[in-house]
Amino acid sequence: METGTAGTAGPAGARVEPVWTGLPRGLLKMRRLLLVAWLVPLAAAAGALLGLFAGPAWAAFALLPLAVVAWGWPMLGRNWRSWRYAERDDDLLISRGVLWREETVVPYGRMQLVEVTSGPVERHFGLASVQLHTAAAATDARIPGLLPEEAERLRDRLTELGEARSAGL
Repeated sequence: METGTAGTAGPAGARVEPVWTGLPRGLLKMRRLLLVAWLVPLAAAAGALLGLFAGPAWAAFALLPLAVVAWGWPMLGRNWRSWRYAERDDDLLISRGVLWREETVVPYGRMQLVEVTSGPVERHFGLASVQLHTAAAATDARIPGLLPEEAERLRDRLTELGEARSAGL
């Protein structure tokens, strides 16, 4: 993977933009499956219970979870596309958010711990997350849904760069 340097002047004073990396499509598939797995059975149970105890007209309220699925499906896609990260010379950038964009800059020299985690659902989809811990709790950052090989590569690279940058302090 290539890395870029944002904010520095390149040839002829041109600004060099960072090289952004998006998240794997498996994360989107996992989140959409979880959306459907939770809300479709909820809709079925609500429809059955409301129809049985309150009457068929009330069973129409069971369509609400299905409406949330219909709305959430494209929203999950938009959210997934908004996540990206870039490795620069001195720091790691993490960008996310659709309505409220959030960009986190984590200097390599401030990193204290980089861990790779993977819960049972993530492991089923072949995904892992990288959690970055710094001295300031407010700047802790997370990159979800990476392929395990990329998560381990990123952990090793960030740890190496963090040790190199903090050695000069």
